Amino acid sequence: MSDIAVYSQCLAKLIPSLGSTDFPGLLIATIRGLVPVDEANFIVYESARLPRFEFSDPDGWSQPNQNIFLKSAFLLDPYYIAAARDKKSGFFRLRDLAPSGFRRSEYYRVYYGNSGLRDECGYLIPIQDAGFINISLGRTSTKIFSKPQLLLLHEIEPLITTLCGMHWKPKQQSDEPGTSLRGQLENALGCFGDSVLTNRECQVMNMILLGHSTKQLAEVLEISPETVKLHRKHAYAKLDISTQSELFYLFIDSLMSVDGYDSGDPLIAYSRTPNKPTAAAVGVQVRRE
Repeated sequence: MSDIAVYSQCLAKLIPSLGSTDFPGLLIATIRGLVPVDEANFIVYESARLPRFEFSDPDGWSQPNQNIFLKSAFLLDPYYIAAARDKKSGFFRLRDLAPSGFRRSEYYRVYYGNSGLRDECGYLIPIQDAGFINISLGRTSTKIFSKPQLLLLHEIEPLITTLCGMHWKPKQQSDEPGTSLRGQLENALGCFGDSVLTNRECQVMNMILLGHSTKQLAEVLEISPETVKLHRKHAYAKLDISTQSELFYLFIDSLMSVDGYDSGDPLIAYSRTPNKPTAAAVGVQVRRE
């Protein structure tokens, strides 16, 4: 059977599934009818809610890491940043969105380092009420996506966007109108450390969390690499940490350990949390699980 015949059969099953729970999986199957995909994730970011996985194949993440992603770490994901902050939509490769130091970031080590993923691309699709969908497509084999495959995935983007728009029609209002859980977490990222750090130190910590290299930090902030390193050294000392890994887990644990976050530096409430683990201990626990 030809590729176009397989694709047509998948599309014939997909269209009647609009509005049903089968749609995300059938959409991935339709894409796979055109291009080989080893891993696929279908993540929905509705307007005020935390993200959720509508489809994942195979289920390659351990449950602890997936929970951490859904509750806080998604804030550091290049696809999320591109859609939520930069308002981008369309088809993108990970390498086109990620900052220069992303592969050396703790976020990359936790969610990509042990996955065997060699290449990733995907769609960012706006849906109702300022939400969006991230359809992630990965290759774990020896071959990355070829130029013809990437071109084909790019060319079907209008169809994917239209179908997703038809599937996610405006629904009833959120149970908590005016409350944005994602917005609160974005605020926490922006305020992280500002109760103990200078404004410049906060900028450096924020950009390190997002995966920017020292060179890129220096260019963006228009300071020398040596000054970046000095700000990093001072910030680490004030936060009582010594590595990027500990910074990552301090940020994650400060969000996940404090109930009812409203505004301001999450470290303020976190510092009052009894029997809290050290950032290094949290990192070891996550890696072991």
